[in-house]
Amino acid sequence: MNFKYLTLALLTALQLSCKSEQKEQPEMIAQETPFMWEASNVYFMLTDRFNNGDTTNDTNFDRNLKTGPARGFEGGDLKGIIQKLEEGYFEDLGINVLWFTPVVEQIHGIVDEGTGPTYAYHGYWAKDWTTLDPNFGTEEDLEQLIALAHSKGIRVLLDVVVNHTGPVTDKDPVYGNDWVRTGPACKYQDYESTTSCTLVENLPDVLTDKDEAVTLPKVLLEKWEQEGRLDQEVAELDTFFNETGLPRAPRFYIMKWLTDMVKAYGVDGFRVDTAKHTEASIWQELYDLAAPAFETWKQNNPEQVLDNTPFFMVGEVYNYNISAGRWFDYGDKKVDFFANGFKSLINFEFKSDARKAYEALFSKYDTLLTTALKGKSVLNYVSSHDDGGPFDPERKKPYETANKLLLTPGASQVYYGDETSRILKVRDAQGDANLRSFMNWEELANNAEIQKINDHWKKLGTFRRDHPAVGVGRHEMLSKAPYVFARSLNTTDFSESVVIGLDLQPGEKTLTVGAHFEEGSTVTDHYSGNTTTVKNGAVTLNTPFDTVLLY
Repeated sequence: MNFKYLTLALLTALQLSCKSEQKEQPEMIAQETPFMWEASNVYFMLTDRFNNGDTTNDTNFDRNLKTGPARGFEGGDLKGIIQKLEEGYFEDLGINVLWFTPVVEQIHGIVDEGTGPTYAYHGYWAKDWTTLDPNFGTEEDLEQLIALAHSKGIRVLLDVVVNHTGPVTDKDPVYGNDWVRTGPACKYQDYESTTSCTLVENLPDVLTDKDEAVTLPKVLLEKWEQEGRLDQEVAELDTFFNETGLPRAPRFYIMKWLTDMVKAYGVDGFRVDTAKHTEASIWQELYDLAAPAFETWKQNNPEQVLDNTPFFMVGEVYNYNISAGRWFDYGDKKVDFFANGFKSLINFEFKSDARKAYEALFSKYDTLLTTALKGKSVLNYVSSHDDGGPFDPERKKPYETANKLLLTPGASQVYYGDETSRILKVRDAQGDANLRSFMNWEELANNAEIQKINDHWKKLGTFRRDHPAVGVGRHEMLSKAPYVFARSLNTTDFSESVVIGLDLQPGEKTLTVGAHFEEGSTVTDHYSGNTTTVKNGAVTLNTPFDTVLLY
């Protein structure tokens, strides 16, 4: 469970650790554990590759041609995610945010990228932003998923694309040259050759820099008329543009369609795809539309509102590194995406930083997040759907991977199967298809070693979720050998300290806790469930594990 209030034992430890406030506060006043995006534990999955909850929707639009290995639809859908929510899978992992690949209707045709014929199983090739792709599910499925997640204290990030449409195929006409450019292909040498171009050949680039009014693409007009909803869609667009006063430029059509889902279903935030390939200012425009849409949903659905946390956006600025602080360098121009709607960016540097020793890694991130990035955050990851250089490509270091991802300051992104050592190499597959094998549920059910690995991820994940100090508290090394450190968080409304030991000796062990816990107080090891008493600024535990998570 994502406990909203701390247990009695935790309350005692927390209050005793907050010496400065102890005299002023009545004894045993509950501190509500706040949700903080900066400390969140995000679970990211390819919708099509996670879990097949409805086999009746596996094939649509005659998508039945032979594809390259791992380049076709494999059945995963929203009902599959709902099924795992119902089973408590994400709660057991300590996940408090779900992010799944886009579920809007994809192109119907097939594309040969040179790596084998490919369908739009990944969700990034939109054909129609106003409806969901039946391979992924229905709007009712999406509504149910978000409501169920919220009932468990889990938030939902919707993956959104504004930069481009899907490729042109014999079944998918181009939107038109008033909506998109079809060339040149990006060369990524400077700002211009990164933004005013197509990411790759045959991926039409939306004219996000255009303010002139355009009419709807013929492909959508004909599609909606055939589906019997043309008048409704046009009327909604008229209302939107009349109320906002925005020009009928391509980007604002798409933003309207995306924020409709926020207003209808209570999407908590956006993960923005290909953010660096457009003008940064458009992301502030998107946020300015999405944030009030979220507040409208809250007003209309008070029984589902988790708290007063505002709408959130995290950006995929490809190759952004935390060491760069707030700036992304195009070569001839630097841009601050944090000043343009984003509270956080995906951190592409973490997978290499994870090679550092624990203290070097943790202290680096503590320093950067409290200086150059103060008030902002990053989303760290060790593997993803399109990064060919994961930290542990052969899954030989699952425990170290968990320790570094889940205990480093910042937010953590668990890519589906990180917690089960899912393979990152598919037989005969090429390119990013290797990273997208179907979730290894059978292996998790039957392999004792995978279950042991999964249990380690669960213990660290639930500790991170229940103790935001892990992600946003100040880091302090207490002992080099054995390696013990503390994280302390003090805000106006919440204070806590935790102490963590890694690579310890199984059996009896003594850890210094310094002044982070009151002398004589009882503390609990989340990893083993054992309790102990603080004596002379230290605790002694006897457990068969090499990890201690004290609160």
